Amino acid sequence: MSFVKTKSFKYVKNLLIGVGAAIVLMGALFKLESWEFASELLIVGLTTEAIIFLFLGLIGPEPDYYWHKLYPGLDDYNSRMQPLTAGATNANLEEFKPLHGDVVERQLGGMLTELQSMSKSMGALKALQEVDFSGTQDQIKSMSNFYTKMNEAMSDMAKSAEDVRNYKDQLTSLNKNLGSLNTVYGNMLAAMANIGRQ
Repeated sequence: MSFVKTKSFKYVKNLLIGVGAAIVLMGALFKLESWEFASELLIVGLTTEAIIFLFLGLIGPEPDYYWHKLYPGLDDYNSRMQPLTAGATNANLEEFKPLHGDVVERQLGGMLTELQSMSKSMGALKALQEVDFSGTQDQIKSMSNFYTKMNEAMSDMAKSAEDVRNYKDQLTSLNKNLGSLNTVYGNMLAAMANIGRQ
């Protein structure tokens, strides 16, 4: 592994860039304030920055992700790729099937089909979002009024049923009283008839 890929190099590189930028800024500050050594500081700082930028241009950019470590040859379409796993050795890497560009392309095609299906589902949701529910509030209010009136009617019916039950009980009591009165009246008539015979 080259020194350019190590953490130490990244640290030194960042340190040089930071120091060079600090010297340039101090040189600019000295120049703006017309202090001594302003030109010298500016020359040293800009020269340092120029050297650093030249060096960064020569070593090339670092990849953001190191996919080539997991799939060697990923940047070549026709390469035979084998996935690496933790603890895998050269001996047991032969168990893996090599992946060709057409296999990867088929898998990506399956993913594309799934994405198209999700897109259709999202379209259906968007259509539901565009439904006009502006009159729904009035309909809900009308239904609420209907249920309120229906509850009042049921309550009135319950009260009426109670009144009917009371009326029926009073009629039963009246019938009993009339039966008793009829018995008393019958006894009185019989007693008067007996008195008249004597």
